[in-house]
Amino acid sequence: MPKTIIVSNRLPVKITQADGEYQLSPSEGGLATGLGSIYKQHNNVWIGWPGIEVNSDEDKSAITEKLKEISLMPVFLSQQEISEYYEGFSNEVLWPVFHYYASTYASYKQSNWDHYREVNQKFCDEILKVAKAGDTIWIHDYQLLLLPALVREVMPDVSIGFFLHIPFPSNEMFRLIPWRSELLEGMLGADLLGFHTFDDVRHFLSTVTRILPVTSSSNIITANDRSIVVESFPMGIDDKKYGSLPLTQEVIEQVNQIKEAFKDTKLILSIDRLDYSKGILQRLEAFELLLKLHPEYIGKINLYMIVVPSRENVPQYVHLHDQIDKKAGSINALYRTMDWSPVHYYYRSFPIEMLSALYYSADVCLVTPMRDGMNLVSKEYVASRVNNDGVLILSEMAGASKKLIDAIIVNPNNIGEICRSIIQAIKMPLAEQRERMTQMRQNVSKFNIAHWVKIFMERLKEVKQLQRSMQTRHVSGTTGQSIINRYAKTKNRIIFLDYDGTLVDFKPNIAQAEPDKQLYELLSLLTEDPANHVVLISGRKHENLSEWFGNKNIYLIAEHGAWFRQQNTSWHKISGLSDAWKQDIYPLLETYVDRTPGSFIEEKTYSLVWHYRKAQKGLGELRANELANNLKYLASDKGLQLLPGDKVLEIKNMEVNKGKAAALLVDKNDYDFIIAFGDDYTDEDIFKALPDSAITIKVGSNISAAKFYLRNPGEVRRFLLDLTESTVVQDK
Repeated sequence: MPKTIIVSNRLPVKITQADGEYQLSPSEGGLATGLGSIYKQHNNVWIGWPGIEVNSDEDKSAITEKLKEISLMPVFLSQQEISEYYEGFSNEVLWPVFHYYASTYASYKQSNWDHYREVNQKFCDEILKVAKAGDTIWIHDYQLLLLPALVREVMPDVSIGFFLHIPFPSNEMFRLIPWRSELLEGMLGADLLGFHTFDDVRHFLSTVTRILPVTSSSNIITANDRSIVVESFPMGIDDKKYGSLPLTQEVIEQVNQIKEAFKDTKLILSIDRLDYSKGILQRLEAFELLLKLHPEYIGKINLYMIVVPSRENVPQYVHLHDQIDKKAGSINALYRTMDWSPVHYYYRSFPIEMLSALYYSADVCLVTPMRDGMNLVSKEYVASRVNNDGVLILSEMAGASKKLIDAIIVNPNNIGEICRSIIQAIKMPLAEQRERMTQMRQNVSKFNIAHWVKIFMERLKEVKQLQRSMQTRHVSGTTGQSIINRYAKTKNRIIFLDYDGTLVDFKPNIAQAEPDKQLYELLSLLTEDPANHVVLISGRKHENLSEWFGNKNIYLIAEHGAWFRQQNTSWHKISGLSDAWKQDIYPLLETYVDRTPGSFIEEKTYSLVWHYRKAQKGLGELRANELANNLKYLASDKGLQLLPGDKVLEIKNMEVNKGKAAALLVDKNDYDFIIAFGDDYTDEDIFKALPDSAITIKVGSNISAAKFYLRNPGEVRRFLLDLTESTVVQDK
């Protein structure tokens, strides 16, 4: 039976050693909660580092056996691997870059990268011990970015999902990483890439298409003929757990103690792990500003700040801890009275019952990270507000702000805005609190952790189905053979061939895309067969086609059908066409050449082409869309058609159409085999114009009216060669 294999840096348990025995206790993290239902089912398994260094083989065996009982598999790491892969590369390169702190904290060491690759390979080796065909592998987070591709290399058909739990940065930030291409290639080993927000999706798509030679259409990336879907899946929490905790006796007792301690004040809650991305210092500065500008709140409000220890041996974190200590101490020293302290600051972790009591009791929850993937504290606070009261102040830089829109949303860098928001929260009428909180609680309840798991896994199945449907359309295997068999049995064939992008690859300079010796030989093989009528139908100028193919036994159609030339005759053009419109359009195209470095105009008899292959990526596309919008009405008035192509925008007479030209030829003869190859928008006219019995083949795997596709000109040439060889075999 197929199983699900979950892979993350850490296993969802804490392992401790007491009296020579290893003890396991469950982790309370959101991921452990959400995926707990999956890895405990059937023969599913969770693979990860157990969280401690284990050196002896005996201890490793003992831990492995204990973990096996609860469907967990350990990946044991040495102290050097922990230091360089986790503390080094993961937390000194990826964490600061992904949180926009590259210039301040990122350190690019080759040895860290080497260990990152080695540990990702170690995880891959463990997966391969248990993975079978038909299994689903779900990989989590930034520590394992290389893992999807490593697994894909060995198991090309396995289903792989990847989810990033931290933000994905903009292209400008990500490209600072020396090993940027390798990281992106690693991620593209997955079938479905999940992020918390649409901003992260947008950043990833922009980055990957700029750095790697891949294409994307909407949110689907095509790489090595695989369709990889990129989507946002906002992570939720176990809302029922947080909603039921305040009803337990232990939490009720702690709530009473908190209310007694802070009975005459408004309680503002702040809970974070120690990290420079959390905005803890700025929060303290905003609270200090409030007391300074509004002394009437002295003795009336309290900030209850919990900072959970993290990475205590790293200098930046030690320094941050010291700064927070000093700032909290300074505020208390300045504003403390005999019976009141403004900041209650705790540098330690708290049990979940105490956190629940604080969530339930706090009038305001202050969550203002400088950058955060999602931030589940905000959702835990909302889920705990069973009376539908309380106010959430939330940073716009947290992924949660895209969903919890009824919170007071703030810019975490704007100390004054946070200060004003605290006052707004304290003064907010109960009716408004309830209106906002009710909306947020419904949102947290609907988009909970179970929903997150469900929609991700469902989408992963859909992506695999999409990939399989593409495989059946690809001209290979039985699909290709059935076309070849049909070709071999027929005696009167017409073969339509586009040129650029179909028979030859695109070149930066259009003059460089000349036919090579291999192409001439292939065309000779096709035309030598008396059953074949070969038609080269291209957007190229007729002068180009004359120079390259004028002496071949090929019917030539140039400029999308404006010019045509039967074998051994002179060129003819469609009658009644005018090029007078060019004088109005050409000056407009020139302005776009002036504004877009690298672009240029190509003039044909009855069309003008604006090329932007050499323009900066993104700028060319932007200008092409702008130009198309500007030309839209002018073109329709003059009976012109706009044709967007591969890094080109062509303006031509409406009467000129590859589909019409192809249909005229097909109608002249009773062909028993019709096949057409093309790669761009203009070739869609041919695919639509040909009869249903025709075989239409798109070059490239984008959406098309064609019935089948081939990946690139190399595959087109190989397939045409297979066709010619099939008749040779038959003749023998």
